[in-house]
Amino acid sequence: MWKALKGGRAAAAALALAAAVAAVSPANAVEKVDGKFWMVIGGRQAVSHVDPGQSYDYAIRMMTQALYDGLVKYEGDPPQVKPWLAESWETSEDGLTWTFHLAQNATFHNGDPVTAEAVVYSYQRVLNMNEGVAWMLSDVLKPENIKAVDAHTVEFTLDRPYAPFLSFLPWWFVVNPAQVEANVVDGDFGKAWLATNEAGSGPYTLEKFDQGTAYWLKRNPDYWKGFPYEDDAMGGIIYRLIRESSSQRASLLKGEADLVTDLTPEELDAVGARNEIEITSTPALTSFGFKMNTQGQHMSDVNLRKAVAYAFDYDSLIKIYNGQAKLQDSPFTDAIRGHVDVEGIPRQDLEKAKEYLAKSAWPEGGITLEFVYVQGLEQQRQMGLALLDSLKALNIELEMVPLTWPNMVARAADPAQSPDLMCIFATPVSTDPDAVAIQYHPSSHGKYYGSHFLDDAELNAMIMEARSLSEWSEREPIYAQIQARIVELQPEVFGMMRNRSFAHRDWVKGYADSPIRMTGEVDLYPLHIQAP
Repeated sequence: MWKALKGGRAAAAALALAAAVAAVSPANAVEKVDGKFWMVIGGRQAVSHVDPGQSYDYAIRMMTQALYDGLVKYEGDPPQVKPWLAESWETSEDGLTWTFHLAQNATFHNGDPVTAEAVVYSYQRVLNMNEGVAWMLSDVLKPENIKAVDAHTVEFTLDRPYAPFLSFLPWWFVVNPAQVEANVVDGDFGKAWLATNEAGSGPYTLEKFDQGTAYWLKRNPDYWKGFPYEDDAMGGIIYRLIRESSSQRASLLKGEADLVTDLTPEELDAVGARNEIEITSTPALTSFGFKMNTQGQHMSDVNLRKAVAYAFDYDSLIKIYNGQAKLQDSPFTDAIRGHVDVEGIPRQDLEKAKEYLAKSAWPEGGITLEFVYVQGLEQQRQMGLALLDSLKALNIELEMVPLTWPNMVARAADPAQSPDLMCIFATPVSTDPDAVAIQYHPSSHGKYYGSHFLDDAELNAMIMEARSLSEWSEREPIYAQIQARIVELQPEVFGMMRNRSFAHRDWVKGYADSPIRMTGEVDLYPLHIQAP
């Protein structure tokens, strides 16, 4: 499983690991280094940084959850919030004060204890940076209202009751203040250092950050919480960047990778036919759509957006995923609380498409729209081809532009740079409807899931009202209106909900799926290798 990772290692530790691997047939045996197994995961998305306070995607979140701990953690299907750094908590009757009691044996990787002050520092850092997960709580929590009651008790006082509060905490990770502060440069919150270093307490430490190639995580044998398996033979995990699905398949079959993420349906079927390969394909909260830049030259025209939405061949999505998907009937995926089927959500209807086009600024078409998708994701290329073919009926051309994910995220940050249409998989971070609704609020502008740049006063007011209420009986009807209003505004071509699909060698144990995770995200904590 290490064969493809041997060349060009500058770091002494990495060279020693690679040199220790014997030249045997990797398809028939798992390799050990110094008596320990190292698991290779092949994924198509690069890890741009490992700072839990900056932007996130599935690759970043997979790494940060291995390196850091949160107060609580999502586990299971359906996903449930479980105690982690916090062993227990309580809420005041008015819903404003949340008090968490920390595990007293939790330590950072350098041996420092995880204290309430570290929690306060970590949350204040993110809120003051106003990046990454800050959007989840910034409207209800001020940095100065997070306090350490004692060494192992932390108290949050919200500006107003906020029902989803606990559901967002699994994605807020705790950093070691001493390590971060020692590496702050010019008031940067330690961001430059934390991009390629870590200051966590999680089950893994960062061994090597080889941007664009591989990311090496060493298992922490002294992890304060222990591991959910008895075998102590795991040495670490290497997340290796493999951009093409066909290369992922080849690496898996050769034993150069032990687990691969997000295979195409064709590749998944192919590897699943092998006895030594196990596959999983389970429903997810993830939705897929073509985000339309509502502040751009073309897609600022709602009639053009409607025309594109009615022209698209939605059945092509199901075909591309070999039936492992379901069309959306709402901006909210099925497992989101308060989901309703929205009447009139577009399906292919060329007559309607032409009617809307006639009301647009380009009644005869004759324009070219830019369509950006992730380089190397064959499914997204096929989706683009389906859209290209659909738009011919409107005399609209499509320029298909493949970009690396970091470059897509960069373009999505600015409406002046964002393309007309962008392929986006979006996974809600909570089953609470606010996790989806807020994606259509201006506070999400600049983030990849907010690359539609929608700004509608009526919708904005409903979103803010719904998230301010505590009683579900009051929130539920507002979320039904929110879903209908989003469809009316058509900021994207609402596509499908797809399954999360993974394949691994039969010696990989502990894989545990949960629909709360993003498309290619794996919980590394329970993974281990059982010798074949």
